[in-house]
Order: sequence, then C-alpha cells, then structure tokens
Amino acid sequence: MAQDTKAQASTPGTSESGANEIAADAYVFGYPLVLMDVTRRAMTAVPAPSKTSAPVNQFAHVREFPDASFTDVVSPNADTLYSSAWLDLAAEPMVLSVPETGKRYYLMELLDAWTNVFGSPGTRTTGNGKQDFAITGPKWTGTLPSGMTEIKAPTNMVWIIGRTQTNGKDDYAAVHAVQDQYALTPLSAWKTAYRPPTDVPVEANVDIKTPPVAQVAKMDAPAFFGRLTALMIANPPSAGDAPAIARFASVGVGPGRALDPKGLDSALDAGMKAAQMRIEGALRKPLGLLTNGWDVPPANTGRYETDYLLRALIATAGLGANIPGDAIYPHCTKDFDGEPLTGVTRYTMRFGKGALPPVKAFWSLTMYNATQAFVDNPLNRYAIGDRDKLASDEDGSVTLYIQHESPGADKESNWLPAPADSFNLVLRLYWPSEEILDGTWRPPAVEKEVEKKPEEEESELTPPARG
Repeated sequence: MAQDTKAQASTPGTSESGANEIAADAYVFGYPLVLMDVTRRAMTAVPAPSKTSAPVNQFAHVREFPDASFTDVVSPNADTLYSSAWLDLAAEPMVLSVPETGKRYYLMELLDAWTNVFGSPGTRTTGNGKQDFAITGPKWTGTLPSGMTEIKAPTNMVWIIGRTQTNGKDDYAAVHAVQDQYALTPLSAWKTAYRPPTDVPVEANVDIKTPPVAQVAKMDAPAFFGRLTALMIANPPSAGDAPAIARFASVGVGPGRALDPKGLDSALDAGMKAAQMRIEGALRKPLGLLTNGWDVPPANTGRYETDYLLRALIATAGLGANIPGDAIYPHCTKDFDGEPLTGVTRYTMRFGKGALPPVKAFWSLTMYNATQAFVDNPLNRYAIGDRDKLASDEDGSVTLYIQHESPGADKESNWLPAPADSFNLVLRLYWPSEEILDGTWRPPAVEKEVEKKPEEEESELTPPARG
C-alpha cells in the first residue's frame, strides 16, 4: 500500500517538542533544494564540458552506455544517452534548441530547484521537429523572437535532463549526431555566432568525489539550514508552500532569513536528526502502489505540490525523476512469494499473449546488483526489452528468464543475466499508455521457475500409446 507522505495539517506549538517537529518538517521540506544545489555545484565544477559535467548553461553529453565497471552513478540506464545541463536564469533566459529527430524518441525534462518537473519538451509533448524553446526565469518579462516558444521556470536554478533513444552500440553515431545539435544560447546572443566559452572559471573547494547525498548527510544543522535559507531567495517556494513557510519562521527558517541558531541549536539539530530517520525509515517501505511484487511510483511523482516527504524520498532515491506521463520505472526487489531476489534461484517473468508493456515509445527490464550497478555477464547484457529479438512461446506469450546461469542456448534470446547473489530489477516504461497510467495494465510478477518432474518431461517426449 502506498505511503501517506502528505504534510501534516496540524501546527505544533512552540514548545521544545513543537520546535523540534517544526525543524524536522523544515528539513524534509528543504532537503531537495539543498541536494539540488550540491549536485549542481559538483556537476558544473569544470572549465569546459566533459562526458558528465559542464559549466553552467552548457550541455554535457554522455556518449556511450556504462558497463559493469561503472559505479559513479546508481541505477544507470541502457536505453538512452543523456544530455544534461544546469541553467542559471538570474541574468537572462536561455534558449534551448533541438533538431529534427525523425522517428527517434527524445525528451528534455526540465526540473526546477525543488525537483518539480515544470516542462518536458520532446516527442510526446512537442513532436520531433526542429524547435527553439526560451526558458525564462520567474521574474523575467519581455518579448521573444517570432517562432520561439516560452517555457516559464518557477526558479532561476533549472536542471535539464535530456534523454535520446539509443538502440544499442551500433546506434551511437546516429545519436551523437542528434546530441551535437542540442544547443543552449543566451537570449541576448540569439542569431549571433555564439559559441559557449571553454575556459569558465571553476568554483574553488567543490567536492566532486563524494556523492551529493553523502555530502548533504554530513552537513550539521547550521550549515544545512543556512544553505536552505540562502537558496530560497533565488529559488522561492511556491504559493502553495505559504502555510509551511509560516510555520518554519518560528525556528528561523525562511527565504533570505539570517539564520540565528542561538537558542535554536537544540531544535534544529534534533529536528534534522529526526527528519533523517523519517526519510531513512520511509525508504525501507514501498514508495507507491505495490502490485505483483512491483513498487509502482505514485501518480504525483515529479509534481509533488505539498507532498514534501515524497519529494524528499524521490530526491534521495533517484534525483531527477520523470513525471509518469513521460516515463514510469516500477521497481522489484522481491519475487511473487515475497522473498528477496537472489541469483541462487531461477526466475521467470511471463507476459501473456498481447500483454507486453503498452508503451508509445519503448520499454526495458534492467538488472542491478546490491549496489545498484550493472551486473557483469558473458553476454554484456544489462537490460532486455522491446528492441531485442525476443522469442515467443507456442501460445504467443513471452517469457523472460532471470537467473545467474544460462537457461540454455535456445532461451538465451530472452535471458537477463543475474549476479550470484542479491539483485533487483527496474522496468522502464517510456511514454506509457493510459492502461499503465490508470493501473489497468500491471507488470507481471517475477516468479520462481517451476521445476518439471521426471514424469512430466517423459510425458512431453513420449507420445501416448494408441488404444
């Protein structure tokens, strides 16, 4: 059953316990904003673009899928090549230009500083033609050139997570040609021979080695809440957050407030620790609807409104989550019997005839080990899906074999190799149909493979005697 992650409606008093609770709620509320800022700083601390990092207002393009040796990012995908950019809209709008992509699916997910998705230009929403989008800040006013589409950002900090469909390694060159045409141009430089700078000054003392989640976890209360109050100036909370902001004022937390921890040290510290325990505890439970052993993300993923705990949970577990209309990623850690998935056991996942995932783009099933990395295997296969040549059963169904050892040469086309020990699965559904969104279609369970008895095998091989 989905968790109730909605904000508390009641307002505690200003007693010690009440102040602690308010501080805890303020930590949960502000966690995504602080994590986004730490992530931004780490990913932009370079003078020129690299594979995964780029200066502010420039793209970084991932050019190939990671393999089993890659551990820099948890739960990588083997479906799309990423194009990522962090924008600062305080000075002026940035123009995002995309090329004609033919029949190739792409998505430019736009997140504000609070991790809400405020736009997703791409195949589903705007089509595959050549287009220019002006991403404007919350206070910008002005006139845009003819033919340019405005996308208003709620905050000056914006993260673009671009995904371009990639059909295996043989498709890299074609995808690179698309990526090379994604462009970001300051509005003031539009229709000029603008070239992004390649010698951007790098901010000093930025930790690019420690994962951002770990960096935030190490902050003490004054550092965390001080960072939060400063960030809220350029990245204001929404109008719907007003009641929460009014509560947080009693513990000194608010946009641009000069944090004075004197007299609030214990409340801020206790509240932070309580909030961290709340987040850790909630992450041990399903985030959404548990169906057939799959944790299906909630419908408000990516657009949280006042569901502050869910927003913090998604930021911790998978910063940059899509809205369900663009992609849904059900997650499975246990089989149909409720037992943890392990390579010691052989599993099957059977899609009935005509019951493969009803998506308008594509789907895949990805294997991860206990540290959320790809699994080394003789096929170098980390995911399997509709772009693979899957064999059908005699009745038209499709059975996937999820196990450590090969199921046999005749079944290897449908084999997703597992490690020898613990693993988990993510089913990626790009541009899901209404049947997925409304729950009419559900992922089939991951079930233990049924061992055939000797007499059953003999009955299949030996024709019945004639009477």
